[in-house]
Amino acid sequence: MAKIVSIHSYRGGTGKSNLTANLATAIALQGNRVAVIDTDIPSPGIHVIFGLDDQKIDKTLNDYLWGRCTIADAAYNVTPPSSNPSGGQVFLVPSSVNADEIARILNQGYDFRLLNDGLRQLVRQLEIDYLLIDTHPGLNKETLLSIAVSNLVLLILRPDQQDFQGTAVTVDVARQLDARQMLLIVNKVLSSMDQNALREQVTQTYKVPVAGVFTLSEEMIYLASNGIFFLRYPDHPFSQELRRVVAHVIG
Repeated sequence: MAKIVSIHSYRGGTGKSNLTANLATAIALQGNRVAVIDTDIPSPGIHVIFGLDDQKIDKTLNDYLWGRCTIADAAYNVTPPSSNPSGGQVFLVPSSVNADEIARILNQGYDFRLLNDGLRQLVRQLEIDYLLIDTHPGLNKETLLSIAVSNLVLLILRPDQQDFQGTAVTVDVARQLDARQMLLIVNKVLSSMDQNALREQVTQTYKVPVAGVFTLSEEMIYLASNGIFFLRYPDHPFSQELRRVVAHVIG
């Protein structure tokens, strides 16, 4: 049985997609088959981090939702070469970056039950061990569905008052939906901040365990989403903290 993990943030700009891509890669390096589905349909972009060229994407999540293909047809093998020795693989179902496709979804919506069916089909057809859902920020029907079907919800926030307030709302909603497990990740923390004190503050505020605290990294900024940070800098403090998050996810 695959483990379904929703990775969510109340606001944009938290580094959610970067963390999702790096987490998927780190899990695959342990010999697992991992699928990532980009349900951030209004503003897709995680395919860039995986190095998947827009011009080579001929099927997307949008095509599945409109009945043009199966969801497995829209899954691309984005396994980094360094993951192969472990036997792990990463598959990505991207959303369309075509303006007309985005506008159609925004104007017409889509059948959320179809997305739920697609998640299960993807797991079965590709024999997935871990399915990571990169959600759209905020709270909408897609977010609620993702939380409802997930074994684990990872909520990402920054040390920012708007993020704190928005995360409180998200945690409350997740509890009302009987989320099976929640973990928090605090990202883009200034190096001058006391990480232990911040971890304790966040844990006590939300009564949810903190799986990781990531310091704002100049190397991450310089990389500018051009690849998987975990592979480029395996000994970096970010990568060391990511391994601790992986232990929470697969534990």
